[in-house]
Amino acid sequence: MMKVNLLGACVDALSMDETVERVAGMIRSGRPHRIMTLNPEFLCRAQTESALLDLAGRSDLVTPDGVGIVWACRMAGRPAPERVTGIDLMLRLVERAAVEKWRVYMLGSAPGVAEEAASRLRLTYPGLLVVGTRDGYFQESEERKLAGEIGKTRPDLLLVALGAPKQEIWIDRHLEETGASVALGVGGSFDVVAGRVKRAPLWVRRLRLEWLSRLLKEPSRWRRQLVLPLFAWMVIKRYKLKKM
Repeated sequence: MMKVNLLGACVDALSMDETVERVAGMIRSGRPHRIMTLNPEFLCRAQTESALLDLAGRSDLVTPDGVGIVWACRMAGRPAPERVTGIDLMLRLVERAAVEKWRVYMLGSAPGVAEEAASRLRLTYPGLLVVGTRDGYFQESEERKLAGEIGKTRPDLLLVALGAPKQEIWIDRHLEETGASVALGVGGSFDVVAGRVKRAPLWVRRLRLEWLSRLLKEPSRWRRQLVLPLFAWMVIKRYKLKKM
């Protein structure tokens, strides 16, 4: 399996289909696996927060979440086939789960959102086994108990929507206690599936402008978007300028 060392994080250069097959193998193994969908914001922050870089290093699979990471891999001389985002990977895995009868648990988002998203997913993918849902409003002191409660449902696939890096930290701490074979951080995906947030049209996503669509709908995101030129400069400085 080809890995790309990108600013200290190893990204798995796999297509979406290859990623889904790799996850299926992890679930068949029955052993716990951490999956991270890596975006520029997380990787940029990890340059000054070594704990976040360590999280990526402990992940069993790191996907290129977004066009920025795909571009950066190309700049580093090791192209990734395509972007593998959290929401797209989640939907592909849920589709596979309905066929394979994997047991799915959905943790995170605001009260009621996970349940609503689960209901919609069951309608879209008949036979899907969502064995439990829980919102993301809990205290740190409750985490161990919550992980134990999730474990009682015997999930194969645990979807965690707490936002990065909180979801990756939670998975890293508690995956073994949940008993899940695979845990995946999915950010705001439950809100999209539940219809609370509208995703950019497919044609916008194909033009790789989903980030711009989100910014236009949520102008308050502009501060977060400032990380993109900073990330681009980091990549160019590391992989292009040093060769000159």
